[in-house]
Amino acid sequence: MMKRFLKKIEIDKWVRRLDWYIIKKFLGTYFFAIALIISIAVVFDANENIERFINNKAPLKAIVFDYYMNFIPYFSNLFSPLFVFIAVIFFTSKLAENSEIIAMFSTGMSFKRLMRPYMISAAFIALITYGLGAYVIPKGNITRLNFEDQYKKKKKQEYVRNVQLEVDSGVIAYIERYENYNKTAYRFSLDKFKDKQLVSHLTARSATYDTASVHKWTLKNYMIREMDGMKETITKGDRLDSIIKMEPQDFLIMKGQQQTMTSPELKEYITKQKQRGFANIKEFEIEYYQRIAMSFAAFILTTIGVSLSSRKVKGGMGLYLGIGLALSFSYILFQTVSATFAINGNTPPILAVWFPNILYTFIAIYLYKKAPK
Repeated sequence: MMKRFLKKIEIDKWVRRLDWYIIKKFLGTYFFAIALIISIAVVFDANENIERFINNKAPLKAIVFDYYMNFIPYFSNLFSPLFVFIAVIFFTSKLAENSEIIAMFSTGMSFKRLMRPYMISAAFIALITYGLGAYVIPKGNITRLNFEDQYKKKKKQEYVRNVQLEVDSGVIAYIERYENYNKTAYRFSLDKFKDKQLVSHLTARSATYDTASVHKWTLKNYMIREMDGMKETITKGDRLDSIIKMEPQDFLIMKGQQQTMTSPELKEYITKQKQRGFANIKEFEIEYYQRIAMSFAAFILTTIGVSLSSRKVKGGMGLYLGIGLALSFSYILFQTVSATFAINGNTPPILAVWFPNILYTFIAIYLYKKAPK
């Protein structure tokens, strides 16, 4: 009885060591794959853009710290599913080729038990991916996108026309044209409704946003008409400082703006814009849901990778590595296509973002059932 108990302790201890062995292999290969592929990506990007940097006189310090130090974490996080797949396929195939998985199964270990250290590693990667994507990378994207606009390619939206939005309950603002370089809206009007009746109508030749204060606008050549039944009062003036609950970023949407917001900021922005009846927010919704979906993908792709590569076959890991790369690239492509359908069509953003995960979950379940037991 005592010998059996001691033997059980030894087996449990060996299994715990095995867990750490697989976790270290998984995470080590994952970070090695990131370092290798991103290094190649940086070399190609530098080769492609070096002429632009020189022509636009970009400082070396800005290239290194403002651009590439933010380029690396952004694209590492973006292609995290690819790195997960490569890591799982690569080192699990090596385990299978060296008969290590057969040795594990010979001790009575089930495939389900084998999956435990993989799922722990996937959970770690998912948390890191979500934390970086939701809170850290958006701050760096502000610097990176500003650098790209200044030294790489112009893509900032400098003006917008015919803006109409609800800035407060029953308060509608209209702007004929807004110029970002001087923060000025031209042909500005503000209508206030009470019980669906117009009670106040303000017009101004221009309204300039005060960047030093929140929601402060300076109106020039304004006129206010206040209606009280059949009575109307008109007030005119040359200048008026007013608090209006809107900011230029509420209607001047720049390319990639959603990448510069943390997840709480995105959620607040989406809610506010929906309340104002602003329709052009699908890219923001997709970005918000995609950060969660991409993190969850670590579990799905890990399951597929282990199920594919845990069987020992002739020819080594080449076949499974090719299948793994094809599946990971197809997953990223599928996410891009479904997001495009959501932006340009009527597909709800949350469904478009999660549909690839749902489809690949079924693939993962099928492959898991077919995996060697």
